Amino acid sequence: MKHRTGRALAVLAVAAAIMAPIDLSAVPVTFQVRMSYQAELGRFDPESDFVDVAGSFNGWGTDPLTPLHDADGDTVYAVTLDGFSPDEQIEFKFRIDGQWDGTEEFPGVGNNRSYTVLESGNIVDVWYDDLEPGANSGELYWWNDRVFYEIFVRSFSDDDGDGIGDFTGLTRKLDYLNDGDPATTDDLGITGIWLMPIHDSPSYHGYDAVDYRSIHPDYGTMADFQTFLDAAHARGIKVIIDFVMNHCSNAHPWFQASAAGDPSYRDWFRWSQNDPGQTGPWGQQVWHWNASGWFYGLFWSGMPDLDYETQAVKDEMFDTAAWWLDSVGVDGFRLDAVLYIREEGDQLQNTPATFAFWEDYTAHVKAVAPGVLSVGEAWTSTSTVLQYVTNDRLDFCFEFDLAYAILGAAAGGDAEWLESKAGQVYDLYPFLQYGTFLTNHDQDRVMNALGFDEGKARLAAGIYLTQPGIPFVYYGEEIGMVGSGAHEYIRTPMQWTDGANAGFTSGTPWQAVNGNYEQYNVQTEEQDPGSLLEWYKLLIGARNGSAALRRGAYWPLAASASPVLAFVRTYAGETVLCMANTADHALASITLTGSAATLEPGEMRLANLLVSGDTLDVAVGSAYEIAGISLDAYEVAVYRFAGEVTGVETGGGLPPCAGPRLGRNYPNPFNPSTTITFELPRDARVDLSIYDVRGGHVRTVAGGLLAAGHREARWDGRDEAGNAVNSGVYFCRLTACDRTLTRKLVLLR
Repeated sequence: MKHRTGRALAVLAVAAAIMAPIDLSAVPVTFQVRMSYQAELGRFDPESDFVDVAGSFNGWGTDPLTPLHDADGDTVYAVTLDGFSPDEQIEFKFRIDGQWDGTEEFPGVGNNRSYTVLESGNIVDVWYDDLEPGANSGELYWWNDRVFYEIFVRSFSDDDGDGIGDFTGLTRKLDYLNDGDPATTDDLGITGIWLMPIHDSPSYHGYDAVDYRSIHPDYGTMADFQTFLDAAHARGIKVIIDFVMNHCSNAHPWFQASAAGDPSYRDWFRWSQNDPGQTGPWGQQVWHWNASGWFYGLFWSGMPDLDYETQAVKDEMFDTAAWWLDSVGVDGFRLDAVLYIREEGDQLQNTPATFAFWEDYTAHVKAVAPGVLSVGEAWTSTSTVLQYVTNDRLDFCFEFDLAYAILGAAAGGDAEWLESKAGQVYDLYPFLQYGTFLTNHDQDRVMNALGFDEGKARLAAGIYLTQPGIPFVYYGEEIGMVGSGAHEYIRTPMQWTDGANAGFTSGTPWQAVNGNYEQYNVQTEEQDPGSLLEWYKLLIGARNGSAALRRGAYWPLAASASPVLAFVRTYAGETVLCMANTADHALASITLTGSAATLEPGEMRLANLLVSGDTLDVAVGSAYEIAGISLDAYEVAVYRFAGEVTGVETGGGLPPCAGPRLGRNYPNPFNPSTTITFELPRDARVDLSIYDVRGGHVRTVAGGLLAAGHREARWDGRDEAGNAVNSGVYFCRLTACDRTLTRKLVLLR
């Protein structure tokens, strides 16, 4: 048999193509993504990186790899693909270098872009990760200026000698947390408190309430709590309490009545005549036998889940939340187990009904107290947590994945994964709206997680207390308390002194104190300037004293050594450089490289925020690099740009900054008016104007020569003549410092 030649094969292929039926209905789709901001942030190098599209139509980037191209060098990448059908639903993401390594858009399963193919004119035009220039800003709230402290009242301070912590003991210890005098530096500097459950309960931990409007009798009376609350508020400390809405105790009168068949309470819980045989997210039994039937309890039989399909349950719990806010005066809630509120068939978590529930909850509590804080325990991946902080659900949630990344970097001596995760978290959440921490009452303590290495514990603390977000310190973390295994061993009494029972009680403590209390206690460490406690005081003091650390944008810097994490925080003319060496040895000759968005060339003087009077002179090169940095083992360094020494004029010694920032307007959509925030790195001539979708000028809302710093302008939805404009999409354009930034506004009348 003769082999066909290449020419013969080509002829056959052409003939086959001619004879094949032509799909006249197939239409092309152009995928276009804007990468200039990723390049500005240093996350994409047009010289060496490429961007591709991976979706349901190409095997998610494997059949085939589909790179996009930048034809004219404007960092807008595009590709046109054929063969789509009108009304076809497609899903896709853009990636950098064809990798699924966290640098792709919206990392995580299911967080895909979607598009319905039209009969013609199919152009997908987006910013990568939906991040546009000026995205590093947004609406901030009182909790963004706080450092919270998680307290287990049972273990904090016992005043009456019964071995159990109480509110009178906690009130006596408030000066340790914050003495109310901002001029002093010997307190910890805490400005927010989260109290673990304080309601009456048959358990030591309180996560199974029998009365949601009570104080556990072990802790005192409601009057004792009110005295504590007033004393905390007098010191400027906000107080939030644990509110366990998912379940109660099986000793709660509601459940007792329900189990007895009381028709008024029967449907307050989920019952079944037979065992449905479901198992929970971690393989646990969720249906439990009772003489009156099988009932649903996700965590165990002693904690039956409340059934929020019953309106009376929802009304009662919402009213209880309002009572704590309005009648008692707490500042908000830490919400336990927010993933599991409503089940739908075999789906026990993250259901549409659960999301709808939290929207209803937030609308209710905000109507009672507009400034209320609701922070959720959504112990899951970042991609899932995001669903709980959108659509007016919760104010923010704890960021568990970031906590793991911080501990991993501290334990392993490599900051690359942490750098990637920190940037991802910052980009994905609403601006600065996520809770940062190291461990909590359900996890092995920090010292245990880091091999009892105090240097690593210092490092981890330095990282999360300078990162964006709202930080939470678990009681005793600041003095190096240990604990692992059973939860009782993680929630042991606070170690105040090296005396009997660590100074916690004059009686017999409910749980034995840790064996390291003689070395790690408040009294001993307050006398040692180099102690872990004093390090926490320095870090919290620096954060409290720096608006950039509390409220600032986050700009990661590339480090020449993988153990080094470096970033810049900027806010209202203040720039702070943070560096951390996760290695167990000193590093020298480190080069940090930023971009035009982070650093401005010139010789700069930096003031150490952790060591009074210490300064550091650095040269920022033309490629936005700082060379010659040295860091000791596990060192964390925090410097404020104090001014220019020589070199490029920056406008009267202001900190280096590439240009203006245009923040998100709020509210958006809006009616009748919206506030637009922007920042100027120096005194500058400004034009802030509104344009319609055709590019027509609508109104100038700010203009002329303005001083550097954080600015706000308001647009009332009217044109220059004072006439109300129609509903629709408008664009806000800021021109200042030789740059133009644009953001979309939506007016709904």
